[in-house]
Amino acid sequence: MPRRTATMLTSTLLLIAVLCAAVLIRVPYAEMSPGPTVNTLGEHNGEPVLSIEGRRTYEPSGNLNMTTVRVTGADYRMNLVEAVYGWLADDSAVVPHEILYPDDKSAEEVREQNAEEFTQSLESAKVAALRELGIEVGERVVVASVVRGGPAQGRLHAGDVIRAVDGEPVERPDDVARLVTEHEPGEDVVFTVVPAKRAEEAEKKGEEPGEGRDVTVRTTAADDDGRAVVGIQAGPDHTFPFEIDIRLADVGGPSAGLMFALGIVDKLTEGDLTGGAFVAGTGTIDGEGEVGPIGGIGMKTIAARDKGAEYFLTPEANCGTAARDVPEGLTLVKVGTLDDALEALERIRGGETGALPRCAAG
Repeated sequence: MPRRTATMLTSTLLLIAVLCAAVLIRVPYAEMSPGPTVNTLGEHNGEPVLSIEGRRTYEPSGNLNMTTVRVTGADYRMNLVEAVYGWLADDSAVVPHEILYPDDKSAEEVREQNAEEFTQSLESAKVAALRELGIEVGERVVVASVVRGGPAQGRLHAGDVIRAVDGEPVERPDDVARLVTEHEPGEDVVFTVVPAKRAEEAEKKGEEPGEGRDVTVRTTAADDDGRAVVGIQAGPDHTFPFEIDIRLADVGGPSAGLMFALGIVDKLTEGDLTGGAFVAGTGTIDGEGEVGPIGGIGMKTIAARDKGAEYFLTPEANCGTAARDVPEGLTLVKVGTLDDALEALERIRGGETGALPRCAAG
């Protein structure tokens, strides 16, 4: 065989071997890419995303799209070729696997956490929107979670409304922790609670849930500092004067809060917040209307522009990163609160886009 032919054959075989190895080698990375965007004012899979009963609503035009990021599964391990391709592509991001799926949590725990964060974001969006409109929102303290194997397991349940501890009324979740830790480990604490089911049924009927019942729980010592604990996490819960239903499956995390809050405000307000414009965005929100940062901002701006968005409401803390690579034709609008977002929409529908607070690269 001529030397030249032998050299080419050897090189080709080596290249094939390297490519095969690259396909077989698994690397500890995950990929993020643009996910679906959904108009909070419209329908998804044939159902309204936002539906409100018991209050007059309006049918706005335009778009207030929430945005998502698509990620590889917890059990999927990229090969080297996929990782290199992802690093080179403009519409994906390759990140260490543990950023999306921490080693100390199972895939199921990650899914549960994302679902819980999404549910909480919807609750905060409702609270922020109604408070913005001057509509009263009721607040109460509930059992947010019960520690498995703790003293309260089987005695208190998630969703139980806590009226009092040792006869002292509670108004905030911190009150529960304070009153429990006034005890020594091994002492009894008496919780006055309304069972979750009864509280839920009463809320649906617009009635008061009635008197609570006393439940006694014996404290134990916390592992870290020995203080008295009963193995529950108290948290806030809200009651609304009418029903707000948000239907959106297969979405997790807290980042849609801002756009849902705007959708609720738009549905309850005569006229259009957007003036018919296509606005997308992202951002967490709390009950006071403060907007917080999110992950995957670059993937969300791409998804929004691909869908047709002209403006993207961007959390102030994400502005610097988002502005480094802005999809052509998309204006990044900086927001830090729900009020900021509403002011920006007022300028958009009024044609005063030159006055919009824009993101600058950081």
